[in-house]
Amino acid sequence: MNDTTGNGPGKVSINYAVRPAMVLLVLIAAALPSFSQSRPDLQTFFRQDIGLSQDQVSAIRNGEPVVKTMPSREPAEVFLFGAIYIKAAPEGYVKFAHDFDRLRKLPNYLALGVFSNPPQLSDLKGFTFEKDDIESLKNCKPGDCLIQMPTSSIEELQRSIDWSAPDVSEQVNQHLQKTALDRLLSYQRDGNQALGVYNDKRDPTVVPKQFAYMLSYSKALPEQLPEFYNYLLAYPKAKPANVDDTFYWARVKFGLKPTLRVVHTVTMRGGPADAVGYAIAEKQLYSSHYFETALDLSFCIRGSDDAKQPGFYLIMAMGSEQAGLTGVKGSIVRKAAVGRSVSNLQNVLTTIRNTLEGR
Repeated sequence: MNDTTGNGPGKVSINYAVRPAMVLLVLIAAALPSFSQSRPDLQTFFRQDIGLSQDQVSAIRNGEPVVKTMPSREPAEVFLFGAIYIKAAPEGYVKFAHDFDRLRKLPNYLALGVFSNPPQLSDLKGFTFEKDDIESLKNCKPGDCLIQMPTSSIEELQRSIDWSAPDVSEQVNQHLQKTALDRLLSYQRDGNQALGVYNDKRDPTVVPKQFAYMLSYSKALPEQLPEFYNYLLAYPKAKPANVDDTFYWARVKFGLKPTLRVVHTVTMRGGPADAVGYAIAEKQLYSSHYFETALDLSFCIRGSDDAKQPGFYLIMAMGSEQAGLTGVKGSIVRKAAVGRSVSNLQNVLTTIRNTLEGR
């Protein structure tokens, strides 16, 4: 396995396995209605639910990043909790999170494109496999493939490509782009059921089922943000009026090999009197390597009602479902990677704070 990245709402490089764990949403959701620096509930949430020390709680309020690894239900799950207080309006974070031009400048992002509405094939220019991946696809078969793909896609690829032709790379990438567009359009029409099944390994990964499993930890969330939660499951149905959708793709390299990803971003705007100013979810629709399922969430919790001195708590729940983290070797990889991820998420939160506060 490699050290790869999160692409969460902060969109700053984070090594390996930093995707939102739904177990955190249970805890976060329970505290959301009363998140305010003047109320004791936020302190209770940090201390009792997350298990932070009083020093850590004080550090968050003083603008220092605090990150903690949270329990997982199985070895494939790896996730973190992170929080920081930022002396700025939460709208600044939303602008930061959607700044794709800034993201393109990061050295680990090899290419990135934002989809039109509706998506067009031309949106996928640059969405291409590396030479090594193309060569591996020649011998790809169900249950034994280096690229995460459904059986139907593997078989169709094998039939469609002339592997002896000099333009084989162009053929593969054109096929890839058309398939990615078709699947995105299917998702926009049919929702999670269009996410399909990965058959690249011996044990298939049913992506819609795995996504629902991640969300199964968030039983308390409907009581606080029911429309937001339901929309993540029911998309494209039941879209709330205060929610916006964005779709983008990225070719990133944070580990051993470049990875292609397609992501659905859901942004919810809270009302002026709501404790949650904004909630942003980044839902992975496809990844060519490593991440079988991924979902990032961040919450902007209002910390000040003073327009002259705005401030908010930025809380991130980041986790993923990944292969290769079991067994002796997998446990070693997991321990090392998670250790780096804690440090990197601290750097992410610091970068966001410094940017929004104009440091």
